[in-house]
Amino acid sequence: MTIRCLHPQHEPISPTAPMTIAVVIPAYRVTRHILAVIEAMPTAVDHVFVIDDACPERSGELVRLNCHDPRVEVLFHAHNKGVGGAVMTGYAAAIERGAHIIVKVDGDGQMDPALIPAFVLPILAGQADYTKGNRFFNLEEVRAMPTIRLFGNAILSFVSKLSSGYWNIFDPTNGYTAIHADVAALLPLHKISRRYFFESDMLFRLNTIRAVVVDVPMAAKYGDEISHLSIPNIVGDFFFKHMRNFCKRIFYNYYLRDLSLASIELPLGMALIIFGTSFGAIRWIDSMDAGTAATAGTVMLAALPIMLGIQLLLAFVGYDVMSVPTRPRHGRYRIALKADAIAGIETNMQSEADRTADGNVNERVDEQPSAMTANVGTHTSPHS
Repeated sequence: MTIRCLHPQHEPISPTAPMTIAVVIPAYRVTRHILAVIEAMPTAVDHVFVIDDACPERSGELVRLNCHDPRVEVLFHAHNKGVGGAVMTGYAAAIERGAHIIVKVDGDGQMDPALIPAFVLPILAGQADYTKGNRFFNLEEVRAMPTIRLFGNAILSFVSKLSSGYWNIFDPTNGYTAIHADVAALLPLHKISRRYFFESDMLFRLNTIRAVVVDVPMAAKYGDEISHLSIPNIVGDFFFKHMRNFCKRIFYNYYLRDLSLASIELPLGMALIIFGTSFGAIRWIDSMDAGTAATAGTVMLAALPIMLGIQLLLAFVGYDVMSVPTRPRHGRYRIALKADAIAGIETNMQSEADRTADGNVNERVDEQPSAMTANVGTHTSPHS
């Protein structure tokens, strides 16, 4: 996929510099689907990296022998590193090849490659650094999902909002994602979880660099694929890691990098709730032992700190919700205009200011919108 662009954060790039898209496919026990997934890749994709994560079915070898698409490159792990480890290997390879946007698609056929443009366009438009799928956007499809799945995802999404700080997203374990290579290069790839906590940990790491994350609606697609995730085995591990990330995020964002009113509201609110609860419990036990009712003053002395503490915690949560990153980190790409078009813009602006425009200048003014419209019709919109 080639887009004429200039990158404002670096030296001027040639107007013909390619804007490339790479797809990373972790391969572990996906021999029944992976060839079909690769075959469905849009022509806009420039590189496809298949990561054989020490697959016992030799998925990578299957691709190497049967796939003749020149865009495909198979990388092998000597030892299983988990889905996160495979994706990190793919990210590193894509960055090394000079890819601008990196899309992660599973090899089990659940993710339609035809949706790749929908994940890429918000990044190209400068609206996001990272996009991810959301299977719960279409209400008709949500009604068809099992109740236990809906309930579990709701709980998991709320916990993920707390730990990651992205209150504007849902379906946090969705693995269909796209990221700008400039943002991926800022992440500590060696610290990101290698196993099934990968997607949630990725969101936490993105928040630490203040990256913008956007949900992309997608349909849930299930077939004869086999899940290797055991829910009972990961509940405790997920809870511990979410709480760890929550504590880290609060420390990083509210005490290490910045101090604000929210930095006071959180500890003060918690202290008041702990004091009120402890005081009330002690007085209640004393009243029970003595067989007398607690006085109104004692009740208020216990209830008032709790109410104030709750108000302060709600104020903190409100501040945290409003602090979701909204300004993308990656350098915004703008459409490259020809030198004569730029000169025409400058001439028109000067002539309008001087009110001395002649007929030729007026013609350039009329032609300018059409010239810009022709350029905008590529793949992105201009950003100043």
